[in-house]
Amino acid sequence: MKPVALAIHGGCGVMAKSDLREEEWEAARADLAASLRAGWAVLSKGGSALDAVEAAVVVMEDSPHFNAGYGAALNENAEHELDASIMNGADLDAGAVSAASRIRNPVKAARAVMEKSGAVLLTGAAADRFAERCGLEMVAPDYFTTQRRQDALAAMKEHAKAGTAAAASEAEKHGTVGAVALDADGHLAAATSTGGYNNKPEGRVGDSPIIGAGTYARDGVCAVSGTGQGEFFIRHVVGHEIASRIAYRGETLEMAANGVIREDLKSYGIGAGAVAVDGAGNVCAPYNTAGMFRGWTAGDGALYVASHDEVFCVETLEASA
Repeated sequence: MKPVALAIHGGCGVMAKSDLREEEWEAARADLAASLRAGWAVLSKGGSALDAVEAAVVVMEDSPHFNAGYGAALNENAEHELDASIMNGADLDAGAVSAASRIRNPVKAARAVMEKSGAVLLTGAAADRFAERCGLEMVAPDYFTTQRRQDALAAMKEHAKAGTAAAASEAEKHGTVGAVALDADGHLAAATSTGGYNNKPEGRVGDSPIIGAGTYARDGVCAVSGTGQGEFFIRHVVGHEIASRIAYRGETLEMAANGVIREDLKSYGIGAGAVAVDGAGNVCAPYNTAGMFRGWTAGDGALYVASHDEVFCVETLEASA
């Protein structure tokens, strides 16, 4: 049986365990599990890695627990500017949107950019108009707003006034969602979606829509989706760097991903994390913060989710065909 695998993250901007009631943590983990089920439903029937990562990310974009789509961060003007990308490891085709404000599921728009636009990245109002022409579901910008993000924006503005922004919690700063997959045909894919960070400058674009930085996939090597302070992911071209360590230095997936997330980025003192899968179906989910929403499942169908150190085996799904 050919290996298949799926891994997701809901961002490394995870608050301390004491900041939420246990039922709230359970709700977030339940949405992670739902995301995995959506992606696995594709893979277990012989579907493509590209379809699987899109399906998994859509579930997290629709959840208020993660910083993407519904529940996304607010910029300095209390507005939403959403970024997303998707990449097909089979042919290195990719699509992305940035600073969108009306697309319910930005990852779907990224897929449409890849397949229908002739471009890789569309931005701002033009991205919204393109998505609308493609028949994607559009919403009013306030659809994305939740009380938690309004509270986080207020907290970050207070930090800015006091000059303590660097000391803000990861949950106050940022978050991202993403998925990586290997399908039964040996193809890899990755997708990432985010609202950016709370109180970000108007027009700021992070790594999530930048191919090679926050999202990267190459058949036979690996697929990567990152989360953290995007400026550093762009500078280090994190997704491509992890793939290059595997392809050119012969490192294992775990060595490469840990080397970038836990070593290369360590000196900057920033929060960072990623999920990655290689061509053999190995999965890695390194992070350097107190926690990272994450989950994975592979050929045996066992579904795992986690937010902090403890990993929960939720159920065993139907094994892949």
